[in-house]
Parts: sequence; C-alpha cells; structure tokens
Amino acid sequence: MSKRLLVAAVFILFFVSHSLLANQNKEAEAGKVADIWLSVVDAGNYTDSWDNTSEYFKNAVSKSQWETALQSLRKPLGDVVSRKIVGMKYTTALPGAPDGEYVVIQYKTVFKNKASSIETVTPSLGKDGVWRVTGYFIK
Repeated sequence: MSKRLLVAAVFILFFVSHSLLANQNKEAEAGKVADIWLSVVDAGNYTDSWDNTSEYFKNAVSKSQWETALQSLRKPLGDVVSRKIVGMKYTTALPGAPDGEYVVIQYKTVFKNKASSIETVTPSLGKDGVWRVTGYFIK
C-alpha cells in the first residue's frame, strides 16, 4: 500500500511541477511582451501601442480614444524614472473578460512628476498563439 502512495505522490508532484513550470514560461513570455509594449507607450507612441493590443482591447477602445486617454493620463506624469515588477500572475479568468489565458503584471513605477504609482499590464494569449496587451491601468 505504501508503494502505491509513493507512486501516486510522485505522479502528482510531476504534474504539479510541470504545470507550474508551464505557467512560469507563459509569465516570462507575457512579461517580455509587456516590457516591449510599455517602452512604446513610454516613447509616446500611443497609436503604435494600440496597434499592438489584443482584438478584445481594440473592440473596447478605439485608436483615437486610446490616444486621447494616454495623452491626458500619461503625458502629465512625465518620463519614467524607474519601473520594477512587483507581481506577476497567470490566470485563465478575469472579471468582465472572456475566459482565456492572461498574465496580470504589476509594476511599481516612478515617473518624473509622480513619485509612486502602480501600473498594471495584462497581456492575453491570442488564438494565433501570440501574447498581446489586453489591459493597462495606472494607480
């Protein structure tokens, strides 16, 4: 009996560790996409940032609405002084969004005109297997 429990425990550990590793890989891929996307936003290329968002995002916010929103929200903050990831989590469900694969990434960001803020960037995995930003918020 104890041999069966040992085999079952090893089996469970294998699948749990495999799942965690897969999620870590997805987080790493989504993190790279988020970093690149943020550099586009940081450079003030707001329309380019919209072009590199998910279809879900594009259906929710027009390009002109996005550009206007970022002009009024990001521009007054000034340049990014520092940005550090403070949290990253893979999930398959978000409130108000369709089920899918998401990575919620939070950054502690210091802007020239705002000493402390939290930026949240949420990439999602598209049907084509490409990660694209589907949400962006600043607190």
